[in-house]
This record gives sequence, structure tokens and C-alpha cells, in this order.
Amino acid sequence: MTETKPRQIYVNLAVRDLQKSMDFFSTLGLTFNPQFTDDKAACMVINADAYVMLITDPFFRTFTKREPCDTKTHSEALIALSCESRAAVDEIVRKAIDAGGAHAMDPMDHGFMYGWSFYDLDGHHWEVMWMDPNAAQ
Repeated sequence: MTETKPRQIYVNLAVRDLQKSMDFFSTLGLTFNPQFTDDKAACMVINADAYVMLITDPFFRTFTKREPCDTKTHSEALIALSCESRAAVDEIVRKAIDAGGAHAMDPMDHGFMYGWSFYDLDGHHWEVMWMDPNAAQ
């Protein structure tokens, strides 16, 4: 089997107010690549191979023939973000709530894995999780 280079992932999310969304995620410690950010979209950096494109609703609609999901009443996806500790999970979720996000699910503690979740300003569901690295072995 031929070994291939790992793929990058770009998650695209429709947002109502791009600047408010950027401010929200900046509060959580995330940064944006200015090279791929303008008044219609912002490239949020998760890591060197993972990005979230926050796209204004009108611009988002140019990429699909389907209606965007109404995230006030429906979940389009669960976007999971890993953390280095349980405390980091709690810190991110608390920052998200303090910045205007909403609680999604109660914390889930499975011993070797811990997670908590929030809805961002546009209702996208973010799962923040930690897994004990020793449990994977």
C-alpha cells in the first residue's frame, strides 16, 4: 500500500455575523489566518491540518444548492475539539458560555474520557473532549 500525505480538513460553517463569530472564537483562544480571511469568510486555525471556515450566510449559500440548516432547531453536525486535560475542557466551555454561547449537553465523564459541549453564537454544536492517553494503549 502506498503511504499518502495526511489530508487537511476544512469544516465550513454558515454564520450570521462574521465579526461577532470571530470575536467569540478568539475568546476561546483560537486564531485566524489573515491570508484567507475577508469580509465574507474567516479561516479559523485549529492546527496545521485542521481549519474551520466561518462563512457569512449569503456567501455560504453560493457553495450549495440546499438550504443551510436552521441551527436553532436542528443539529447539522457535532464538531469535536480535543483538549490536553479535563480542566482545559471545562475552561473552554465556560469561556464559550461567558462569551454568549449556550450549554448543549451536560458534562459526560467516562473515567478515561471526559467531555462537555456548547452551542456557538450561531447554534453550531461543539463537543470539547479529553481522553487519557494511557487509555488508548
